[in-house]
Amino acid sequence: MPSRRHFLTGTVATGVALSMQRATAAVAPQKRVIVDSQVHLWPASTPERPWLPGAKPQLPEPFTIERIIPLMDEAGVDRVIIVPPVSLEGERIDYAQEAVRRYPGRFAIMARVALDKPDRAARLATWRDQPGVLGVRLNFGPGEAAWLTDGTADWFWPAAEKARLPVMFLTEGQTSLFARIAERHPQLTLIIDHMGVGAGLRPRPGSSENNMVPEAIVQAAALAKYANVSVKLSSIPLISTEPYPFRDVIPHIHRLFDAYGPERCHWGTDITNSFARATYRQRVTQFTQELPFLTESDKDWIMGRAILARLRWMSS
Repeated sequence: MPSRRHFLTGTVATGVALSMQRATAAVAPQKRVIVDSQVHLWPASTPERPWLPGAKPQLPEPFTIERIIPLMDEAGVDRVIIVPPVSLEGERIDYAQEAVRRYPGRFAIMARVALDKPDRAARLATWRDQPGVLGVRLNFGPGEAAWLTDGTADWFWPAAEKARLPVMFLTEGQTSLFARIAERHPQLTLIIDHMGVGAGLRPRPGSSENNMVPEAIVQAAALAKYANVSVKLSSIPLISTEPYPFRDVIPHIHRLFDAYGPERCHWGTDITNSFARATYRQRVTQFTQELPFLTESDKDWIMGRAILARLRWMSS
């Protein structure tokens, strides 16, 4: 029969073991949350739900919810920010919202605002009341470039600041114009897409010349002086003229990281724009394994923590 001493000794030992387990659990590293800051999703065009006239998708087949989920799971990506493709979908976000509904906590949306329609200002106050919507995404391509200087977009910046709406934006060589916007609207969260390298600035396929990318990086880095600006380190394969791990882009990544720091840099893929150039997992491992200047803490921020904080995307 066990003695009282044996019982007490066993009890103490059990207590010590439990305490050690709790202490270990308290200091055990948490799983890194990986968030892709940009993916386009779209369904097939049908008579009931047609694309916009003249639309040309980035891939021959629709890039659907059913395609992205297994890719996310295989690559270890926890969450994705959907940017509905404006050239196909216009302002509609119903398909992106279907992803949000079917997979709670895994998807969120940056929706489009038509800047040439100032009546949209009335909608901004309740913009985030739409299921899954966290903010606005703007693309100043050739057709919209003048809007930054001719007054067309002027209504938007104070309205978005008042509504506390984060704004992702992409230009083709006009990133420097956002210095004035960032300074005048210090409470407006501005996020530079694709390191500031718009489609018209990217190197042509098969060309080794790439003179426009460095200037775009310079413009993006210059905005780091404004605390309300951060940058997406995304669409790397399209900026590179080399195969994975795209070493010619690493100096640009390093420069922006030095300028912004880990809490204002956001990993992302824009995978449908360069689907054949790298697997989804390679797009993750480029940042987690191929950038020796990043610490593990830096990677935690860049791969997910920073964008979750900037967009105020809380767990479901």
